[in-house]
Amino acid sequence: MRIQVIARNMGLVLLVNALFMVIAVIVSALYGFDTGFSPLLLSAIITATIGSFPYIFVKKTGDVATREGYVIVVLSWGISCLFGMLPYLLWGGEFSLINAWYESVSGYTTTGGTILTYVEAVPHSLLFWRASTHWIGGMGVVLFMLLILPEVSSIRLRLSKIEISALSQESYRFRAKETVRVIAYVYFGLTLLEIIALSLAGMSLFDAVCHSFATIATGGFSTRTASIAYYDSVLIETILLVFMCLSTLHFGMIFLLVAKGSVILFKSPVIRYYIVSSLIVGVLVSVNLWFTGTFDSLGESFRHGIFQTFSLVSTTGFATTDSSVWPYFSILLLLFLTLQGGCSGSTTGGIKSDRILIAFYSIKSHITKRLHPKSVVPTRVGGQALDPDMVSGVNLFIILYLLCLFVVALLLSLTGLDIMDAVSASFAHIGNIGPGFGNVGSMSNYSAFNGFSKFILSLVMIMGRIELFGFFILFSPRK
Repeated sequence: MRIQVIARNMGLVLLVNALFMVIAVIVSALYGFDTGFSPLLLSAIITATIGSFPYIFVKKTGDVATREGYVIVVLSWGISCLFGMLPYLLWGGEFSLINAWYESVSGYTTTGGTILTYVEAVPHSLLFWRASTHWIGGMGVVLFMLLILPEVSSIRLRLSKIEISALSQESYRFRAKETVRVIAYVYFGLTLLEIIALSLAGMSLFDAVCHSFATIATGGFSTRTASIAYYDSVLIETILLVFMCLSTLHFGMIFLLVAKGSVILFKSPVIRYYIVSSLIVGVLVSVNLWFTGTFDSLGESFRHGIFQTFSLVSTTGFATTDSSVWPYFSILLLLFLTLQGGCSGSTTGGIKSDRILIAFYSIKSHITKRLHPKSVVPTRVGGQALDPDMVSGVNLFIILYLLCLFVVALLLSLTGLDIMDAVSASFAHIGNIGPGFGNVGSMSNYSAFNGFSKFILSLVMIMGRIELFGFFILFSPRK
């Protein structure tokens, strides 16, 4: 393992973060040099200075080994979160050391859980920085770095493959350089379109930018304590719903649809499964809300039921109402969707619809094999036979994911949390969702959790963001 290779790339990661801090400083100036100006300026200077040294003085390298690539990706998230908490820590308020760390990790991993009890007390510039951490983390810290990396293609190839995997993208069929650009085109394009749409719908430009950053990254940080319920606008909710859905689809397929008119997006069995399953759950939840009298009318039941369903399945976590007080039937359905998440190739968290579908067909083929022992029954999805190693990897990932859920819930229960809060927080953080149910519902926060719980949840958020295996690979023995 070559320390100089890792150090040079960490330097560039810090410079990327410093750039966004400078933009937040400009936002502070636009709002009359609010109280976030000095913390952000000092943070930008510290981050840029420390990042400049290894990038300038460490010699360029011609290649990156696989293990070095994984170390670079994991450390990129860790070091971004570490320096990203500086503006919070220097500003003060509710941001103690552990709270600043938690908020930073939650932002970069696009989880969206918060320790803030009153969001409006935070200055505009710091809210912009908070939303920016979503936007940086949504595309991936390393992918932002690769957009400007003037290194040889072998480094770009190695890092993009690892980071794309960490971002849950498994089926891009572009060259490494093209892949990064495809993700960037779709990511930037969707963000710009949503900013325009929300502004036209009545949001202020500042709120539109921050909520667009959070939506496309499937993050969930809002500039309002009441989240989307603050606006009480069906039009705004509809726009957010559309972009939450788009952000959970495969970016490569969206690019092919827009750029080349390809209809592969509509033919994908994974996307069909994701949309149909989400709609079915949304309808069931809405009808359940109506029958139980949670809302007075069928229209209101569908308005909140459909929005909350897609907010959670997309792992965004915006809220139009407090879903933690909904009937248990609805909560259990929504818990399943938070486990599932959106599609691979997007910014969403969770296990991913792709893996759920592969696991289902794997079970189906295994049952057929048991009935006909001498037959050869490959696992097929959409008529395509899947490689057995890939199927095994998917099944192992799901087992590991569920095991981590149990272990995290067990650790949280040691702090005195009840079973609903412990399990719900475990689901919400491994899946990078943010809000859960019970006392950590969509209108609540994690300020009451103790330092140990926040540290565990911070670690879990990073693990979930780099898809578990990327984290555990670092601790695997060398051969």
